[in-house]
Amino acid sequence: MARRERGQKIDGWVVLDKPVGMTSTEAVARVKRLFDAQKAGHAGTLDPLASGCLPIALGEATKTVSFVMDGRKVYRFTVRWGAETETDDTEGQVCATSEVRPDAAAIGAILPEFTGRILQVPPRYSAVKIAGERAYDLARDGEEVNLDAREIVVHRLDLAECPDPDTAVFLAECGKGTYVRALARDMGRRLGTRGHVVALRRLVVGPFDESHMISLEMLQELRHNPAGPGSVAAAGALQSVETALDGIPALRMTDLDAARLRRGQAVILRGRDAPVMSGPAYATFGGIPVALGEVDKGAFNPKRVFNLAGSPSGAGIR
Repeated sequence: MARRERGQKIDGWVVLDKPVGMTSTEAVARVKRLFDAQKAGHAGTLDPLASGCLPIALGEATKTVSFVMDGRKVYRFTVRWGAETETDDTEGQVCATSEVRPDAAAIGAILPEFTGRILQVPPRYSAVKIAGERAYDLARDGEEVNLDAREIVVHRLDLAECPDPDTAVFLAECGKGTYVRALARDMGRRLGTRGHVVALRRLVVGPFDESHMISLEMLQELRHNPAGPGSVAAAGALQSVETALDGIPALRMTDLDAARLRRGQAVILRGRDAPVMSGPAYATFGGIPVALGEVDKGAFNPKRVFNLAGSPSGAGIR
């Protein structure tokens, strides 16, 4: 006899405004409990000392996580000059110092060097794996950690303000795999000083921005509504599953084609309105996502099939 999953069948995205001091794993667990959801995951880890946009996928939305993680990310972060730490933020011990304090002109002059496709060595205390082990676990055990430089993409890096000689505030738009802590470290070295991140807030992840964010406190208030967990979704805290797929084409299917897709079978795209394209897409029927897949040689091939019902938006509790 199949084991029944605990919790409710809830599908959609919660865009949490993660508070400082909480791990991403803890945040996911809190949201999962508040919604009494069967399944949950997140799209992009935020360090405990960071705040801001943490998209949390519930139920069928977990099948779209990769599309959010591969999207653009925007951060606002503050760098303190004159000290470098072992972790490149305030959690680590100071390992190098400098009396040099760069001015706004000097900072602005180096920013083009940190924009575009660049090579970056991740922090020693990071989740990058070395022979199957997390770098931060090895570093905490006192082992030597040597990480290779990796290519990242920084679309934009702007100096927002210099509140005082010791600190500078930046806005960065970057791609997957970028460590803002490492940007601070490397900018400090390039400027002839040292630097580490003292504040970090993520403003955007993929299609989600500050307008979508909700705090844990607000979720808790909604959860304690007499109507129960359903009221949390009804109050707009739950974004539809397909919100994560904003950047890829949607293909409308007939009921027969939708039935084929639910069985994992490919569908030939016929008719004069058939799209002339190839690559990622998702199929819908009646406004509800049916499957994620690829268009190739005039056919839609499903890779992940959704099990959604209820509201036309695709977000629902059943």
